[in-house]
Amino acid sequence: MITITKADGKAEFELIQLLRSRSTEVDRQVSLTVTEIIDNVKAHGDQAVREYTLKFDGHCPDVFEVSREDINDALTEADPAFVDALLNAQANIAEFHTRQKQQSFIDAKPDGVIMGQRIRGLKRVGLYVPGGTAAYPSSVLMNAVPAKIAGVEELIMVTPPMKDGRANPDILTAAAIAGVDRIFLVGGAQAVAALAVGTETIPKVDKIVGPGNIYVATAKKLLYGTVDIDMIAGPSEILIMADSTAEPKFLAADMMSQAEHDKLASSILLTTEESIAQQTVAELSRQVETLERKEIILEALQNFGAIIVCRNTDEMVDLANLLAPEHLEVMLENPMEYIGRLDNAGSIFLGKYSPEPLGDYYAGPNHVLPTSGTARFFSPLSVDSFIKKTSYIYYTEDALRAAHDDIVLIANKEGLTAHANSIKVRF
Repeated sequence: MITITKADGKAEFELIQLLRSRSTEVDRQVSLTVTEIIDNVKAHGDQAVREYTLKFDGHCPDVFEVSREDINDALTEADPAFVDALLNAQANIAEFHTRQKQQSFIDAKPDGVIMGQRIRGLKRVGLYVPGGTAAYPSSVLMNAVPAKIAGVEELIMVTPPMKDGRANPDILTAAAIAGVDRIFLVGGAQAVAALAVGTETIPKVDKIVGPGNIYVATAKKLLYGTVDIDMIAGPSEILIMADSTAEPKFLAADMMSQAEHDKLASSILLTTEESIAQQTVAELSRQVETLERKEIILEALQNFGAIIVCRNTDEMVDLANLLAPEHLEVMLENPMEYIGRLDNAGSIFLGKYSPEPLGDYYAGPNHVLPTSGTARFFSPLSVDSFIKKTSYIYYTEDALRAAHDDIVLIANKEGLTAHANSIKVRF
């Protein structure tokens, strides 16, 4: 099911290199197909979107946009316990993200110089939400709540229709709670293209966020520049650091919570105790028998799962920073001690009662996280993802005169004499 490797300065790095093979380039045929879809939507708008929706989904709604009445009805008719759970999660997400909000500023200096920065939300953002059987209302909250806090004027959601042609009611419920402004029943690369370029029905947006399959991810990648995007997300991953105080049944459960996402999902355990490694393998075998997505879990663990027995805690920290995982669980005796040493991770879960699903659904920090080692330089989705900044400058004549010589000198050094002239001509 899963291998146990003893770290010796070589074996663990060979294993890591093998695991990284899952982060391969997108198949060339996928890129060609998506490029054709994008070009067709650019040229033919709604007609192209309808044709592709019929081709890939087998049906297409007569009207793309979901009425406000249908959205409100979904909320009214939803299970009250589910609504309460979403409202509690939304409150936690909003509380956390409100603390991220930045303020515009102005800096007036004694010599009359005024500089500042204006911060405001993007005008219109598109949110892609998978539909059908892979429907994630939690993704609606995690994307929409920070967008609204940032001040986004209009949030446009696209989601594929279910087999009966209707919107997934759980998605509509979450959208109503999160304050999504408009919803369109369309999915796939054609939906991403429609958001990026605009059609007769679907408005053009400034940024597209949200998860999707390989065609959706490729469309976002190809359209970056035409429109901003959140990130290129790879398969899900978890890395767990454990010492002798860890509970093997918890470790196994948490590894499988990520493995069930996808056959390409990666679940890795680092531990200083060989006995913990062996007990975790036994727990994996026992617990997987009761889980609905058993086949996916087993394949993910077989191909992209690993247990590495490290020589000490420092080695675990070094490997964690090297792997830069999407989710990092710290199952150590004093987990808070390691916050300042763990530099590369999307989100860190501290202690045995902070499992990764807590972050996926409820705690407050965003669950849209960098994958495939990109936590070395990318950050989680946040309020900052939905704002833009503009700086401004005001100089008096005397202030510019004082800076005259320095600016002219630098401009001339760069060979940009017209820049220098723009300063000199004023004096």
